[in-house]
Amino acid sequence: MARYRGPKAKIARREGSNIFGLPKITRVLTKRNYPPGIHGPAQSIMRSKTTEYGTQLREKQKMKRTYGLTEKQFRNSYIKATNKEGDAGFNLHSSLETRLDNVVYRLGLAASRAQARQMVSHTLVQVNGKKVNIPSYQVKAGEEISIRDKSKDSPLFDEIKEGNNKAEVPTWLSATPKNLSGKVVSQPKEKDLEGQFDLKVIIEFYSR
Repeated sequence: MARYRGPKAKIARREGSNIFGLPKITRVLTKRNYPPGIHGPAQSIMRSKTTEYGTQLREKQKMKRTYGLTEKQFRNSYIKATNKEGDAGFNLHSSLETRLDNVVYRLGLAASRAQARQMVSHTLVQVNGKKVNIPSYQVKAGEEISIRDKSKDSPLFDEIKEGNNKAEVPTWLSATPKNLSGKVVSQPKEKDLEGQFDLKVIIEFYSR
């Protein structure tokens, strides 16, 4: 399955939240807080009658689309998570949060995960001073993430350097906006990730 490149607002309305973190989508959800489709607001009622499988599928899709993965990538992440010791749901969520593209986004160095992924692919991002062009690269505690010097003068980063970026940086990361850099303080803990997704139903979806 190819990566989705259609209207992001449509997907956000389908999932019922601003999974892309873009201000313009928040405005759309305020005006049309119901799923897309010919049935309009009535679909909110229809959603409440969904089956157990439908609930699991919806939550899986929400998580997959939040991190911008294809079905194959998401399933592979699930398989790796179940092969590790510990809770499979937490392992899955933690592995997605520590992807390099997500960390670049979480540090406020990109406006969206899609933009962060493009920045990594185009070698604008460094890990410990070395270029890394793999969005799925798993960052580790102690590693420093930064924008390479040749790219720091790009207008893309003006607002960040001026301190106008209001990104909420999670506690397991530390950001230095003026230097366009940040550090992985620690691996995310369960308390850092709880409440974002219903991990139990996602694991149940793949365990069927």
